Formats: sequence, C-alpha cells, structure tokens
Amino acid sequence: MTMFGLDESSVAPLMRAITGEELDDPDIAERFARASWTGISEPGDRIAGMLVEALGAGHALTALVERWQPARIVQLITDAGGTVTEAEAAEALARWQPRLTSTTALIALKQAKRNGVTLLTPHDTHWPEGMNDLGLHQPIALWVRGNVSTVGTLPQSISLVGARAATGYGEHVAMDASAGLVDRGFTIVSGAAYGIDGMAHRAALASGGQTLAFLAGGVDRFYPSGHDALLTRIVEKGAVVSELPCGSQPTKWRFLQRNRLIAAASQATVVIEAGWRSGSLNTAGHAAALGRPLGAVPGPVTSAASAGCHRLIRDFDATCVTTAAEMAELAPCSEVEPDAAHTPTGSPDAATTRVLDALNSRTPRDAADIAGRSGLSIDTVRATLGRAQLEGTVAERERGWVKVVAKRAH
Repeated sequence: MTMFGLDESSVAPLMRAITGEELDDPDIAERFARASWTGISEPGDRIAGMLVEALGAGHALTALVERWQPARIVQLITDAGGTVTEAEAAEALARWQPRLTSTTALIALKQAKRNGVTLLTPHDTHWPEGMNDLGLHQPIALWVRGNVSTVGTLPQSISLVGARAATGYGEHVAMDASAGLVDRGFTIVSGAAYGIDGMAHRAALASGGQTLAFLAGGVDRFYPSGHDALLTRIVEKGAVVSELPCGSQPTKWRFLQRNRLIAAASQATVVIEAGWRSGSLNTAGHAAALGRPLGAVPGPVTSAASAGCHRLIRDFDATCVTTAAEMAELAPCSEVEPDAAHTPTGSPDAATTRVLDALNSRTPRDAADIAGRSGLSIDTVRATLGRAQLEGTVAERERGWVKVVAKRAH
C-alpha cells in the first residue's frame, strides 16, 4: 500500500509516533493525508475545506495526485452540498500543484517526530471544539508542541492580545489581567508576539498557570526569535500550536489567518492595548464574527496606543473591561478552581529572596544551578524567576539568569 507515492512502511511509524496511538491502515492514511494538506493549502483555504469535507482528506489528496479535472471536483463538492465554480476549482488546483511533493510531507513528519510534536485532527479527544465554528475555514489539522492536555483546557480559556509596541501601561494591565485570570482557573491564549502577547504569556507562567501560543509558522521554528526562551518555557508548561507543518515560515497572510485560531479557540477575547491600525484588531474582528464575547481595555484618551481599543468600544460594541474579574465575566464558562499542581505553595517572598541570593549580577546561572544554590525545586525557581523578571529584578541572558542591580541616583 502506498500513500502519496510513499510506501506505508515509511509513513506508518512516523504517524504512530506523532499521534501516540496504535492506528489501523485507514486511520494512518486519513491522518497522513490531513498532515499533507496542512502543507499543500494555505491556512483558511475555503476550497480545500470543501474538498476535504466532501471526500475526506485521503480521497481529496488522491484527487490532487491523480489530477482530477475541475469539472469533476465541482460535481463532487456539489453532490456533498457545497458550492464552488469551475473557475474557483481550477484556480485552487493550480495553486496546490506546486506544493504537491511527498518528500516535503515526509520531511515535515520527521521534523515533528524529532521535536516531540503531536498531530491533532478533528476526531481527536483534545481537538478544540471552537475550531468547528470556523466552518470551511477551520484547520485541517493542528500541530501541537508541548502538553496536549493544555489544548484540552481551551473550554476554560480567554485570549489576551494587543500591540507589539506596547507601553508600560499596557504591559502592566496585561500582567495583572493574565495573573488574575490564571488565579480564576483560566488558560491564557495569545500569539507569542512582542509586547502584550509576550507579557500575557509570561505572567501566566509566573503565576503557575497554563498558557497556549498559536504561531503563524511551524512549531519547530519559534517566532519571533527574541522569544525563543519564552516559547521554550511555554512548551514545558503549556503548548505551542500551529496549523502549519514543521519547517513552515511565518508570512503576513499566515499571521492574519493565525488570528482566527486565537479567537476561535478561546471563550472570549480581550484587547489590552491597540493602536488605530493594530493587527490585534484583526483578532477582535474574528472574535466578533464568531459571536465570541469581546472586551477592550480603555487607556488614556491622549494615548495613540489605546486608540484601537477606544474604537472597539465605541464602534464595535466591545465591552469595556478594566480588571481580571470583569474579563472573567465575559467568558460563558463558569470560573474553575485552579489546578492544585499549578498553585504555588509557601511564601513567594521567601522564595524570591532565596533565588535572588543564588544569583549573580555578572555571571549567568541556569535554573538547575539556581535550584542547587537556593535549595528550591526547579519548578519553584522557574516560577519565581518569571515573577522576578516581570518586576525587573532579574534578567534572562543567553547562558542563564542574572540579578539586575538597581542604578544609584546621582
């Protein structure tokens, strides 16, 4: 048996490795086809969604490999209740054909296995049900790096988004909001960008909560590169997710399409800080289109960095929210008790003192070294370092952590 021109013996072991299941031949073929489609079509491709829904991913891939004529494609989609013109089908086939290489699909699977990535399909237990609300624009499959169980917490999640060029005010609000929502049992969803996204993720980690980042490229290529350390910590404690296979580069289009996943995955979306033309307004638009509750944090009326939030409140019926408690009220799910395993124990002040005592202002030290010097667990050290980084008392360097020495006033 061959799949996409590849022998089953080369595909089956990889599929079992990235799904963690003992699959039979039909399941292997269907999941492999979905994995292949994530690299053939661009995110949100409506025609690809219709074809996969009409034929199943496996037969849809066969139609592409065997170069079925547009008229046949149109008839099959029409018979399944879809609507597409012959011109649209022809154009779709033309844009898919250049990516129709089994070698690329096989390389993506090998990279996924190497990085411990899991492939999720709509029939899997942890598949985010919110994705189904995207209809024909929903992801064909999702690639997850980290804890798949975190994906299962999305029914109790809120997305926090905002500008990359965040102000101190915006970052402070994001930190308080993320920590407060984690304390109420919510998972924090965002896009791992600089500014508000990064602060939301950091505060969630520092508070011992769960967070999930959606990327616009493959989960094996962290972006932005300046958040490599942050994304590594998210993989350890939460999850990094993409609808694109390993090796894929982020593009402007993929960022815009990624935003629909952030909006669909969570129960509500809150824009912390956004300029008049901020990309986070795109996420807000997706949330509104999906009927998800939308909140916006007001800022100073003189601040251009908050003009987008004021626009959402005035023109798009976003709810004005100022605290984590108000943001939690947006979510249709009830607040849940935080997982005891993620609840910090002991005195945070004592832990912070011991961690700072174990640090040096010039010589970087990793978490294991700090744990040995402070007598704390590595998990406690990492959580404490995250809080201290938000407070500006420690900084992360390439080779580890250092203490930040306050400058003396002259």
